[in-house]
Amino acid sequence: MTDEDAVLRRRTRHRTGDGTPDAATQGTTQGEGPTLLIEPAGGTPAPVETPDELAEVLARFAAGTGPVAVDAERASGFRYSQRAYLVQLRRRGAGTALIDPVPLGDLSALDAVLADTEWVLHAASQDLPCLAELGLRPRKLFDTELAARLADFERVGLAALTEQLLGRTLEKHHSAADWSTRPLPQDWLTYAALDVELLVELRDALEAELARQGKTDWAEQEFAALVLNGARPPKPRVDPWRRTSGMHRVRGARAQSRVRALWYARDTIAARRDTAPGRVLPDAAIVAAAEMNPKTERELLLLPGFGGRSVRRLAATWLDALEEARNLPDDALPTSPQFEGPPPPHRWADKDPVAAARLARCREVVTKTAEQHHLPPENLITPDFVRRLAWEPPPADTAAVAAVLAGFGARAWQCELLAAELAQALIEPEPVPADAAAAESGDGGTEAAAG
Repeated sequence: MTDEDAVLRRRTRHRTGDGTPDAATQGTTQGEGPTLLIEPAGGTPAPVETPDELAEVLARFAAGTGPVAVDAERASGFRYSQRAYLVQLRRRGAGTALIDPVPLGDLSALDAVLADTEWVLHAASQDLPCLAELGLRPRKLFDTELAARLADFERVGLAALTEQLLGRTLEKHHSAADWSTRPLPQDWLTYAALDVELLVELRDALEAELARQGKTDWAEQEFAALVLNGARPPKPRVDPWRRTSGMHRVRGARAQSRVRALWYARDTIAARRDTAPGRVLPDAAIVAAAEMNPKTERELLLLPGFGGRSVRRLAATWLDALEEARNLPDDALPTSPQFEGPPPPHRWADKDPVAAARLARCREVVTKTAEQHHLPPENLITPDFVRRLAWEPPPADTAAVAAVLAGFGARAWQCELLAAELAQALIEPEPVPADAAAAESGDGGTEAAAG
């Protein structure tokens, strides 16, 4: 592979490398393009399902060296829970292991073996909560997706990064599969094993790139924050039923109460069955019923989304929910949601034009600083932190702004880059006198005419 072939397609587009594939992990595709991996170098291992098999894996990984690549597969879109249905591991000297947590349950013994080891994950925030449910919590980690974002790569998916940095590519055919299926098909297991095949090698390449850009300390602070907070389950949403797809078409509090009643009826059934809510009743069906307000089974089953056999069997449940909504007194109907913190940005200009202008100045600071340091703005600072800062500003000095940002959860490197200029952005500009504005306008006109 030539240097031209290996140029990293990033926003900054200024790094090259040879990207030569490792012969041990090459697939069947050869030539000038990236090598397609079709199976792990050591073959696809059988899933570990018994305590004896797990004990053998523990011994192997305890004897391994260097970081351990970790991944987990869930059944999002098929199951209500976000539990892990497969855990993949790979470590130098230990090979690859695929662990089925369904029969094994708690994996804290594996956690103890890996306690002093750096874990390498891709998009760690997605996997840390389900790993924590199994007793697996890293003490130190390296997130290859987050590292790529900090290094300003344009494409940060695992397959895209291995292609750009390592000259090898992975097929992603089974990323949306139902991993609760048993037994797991062989090609799914191969896919899962390949997900950890190159993670440590990718980690090393990204670490070198971060060091070259002077961003190693930034990445370490981000990874430490993930270790501290990444395993926490997401905060429950207020009024989650309002996120029903198509909700914008439902007009009036009474109709919204029908959405709410159907949403919670569906959620109860989905949780009991451990089935994704949309597989119990589609959002479109909830919205159609809220709009049409059917009172009989015949009226209900004529609506879009209610024709399936499993949905029809629950017709009485849906009708009961609709009847409950009809019988609500007016003071029990949904009201406009009360936002915690600042309102949505599109409402700022009406509610507080001064705050809207302040937010615009703060956003300009973030955009400019992100461009200077070759960072995505959302990785330089969480957008919500900027909104909260602009809505209720502290004293306009660097220390006060840094303290507020740190209180929101910003890391030290983010505060160092932004606090001083954000403090300046919080200061209201002096109004321009009318005569000065007119003079400036006149000068501009004269210059334009002269040009």
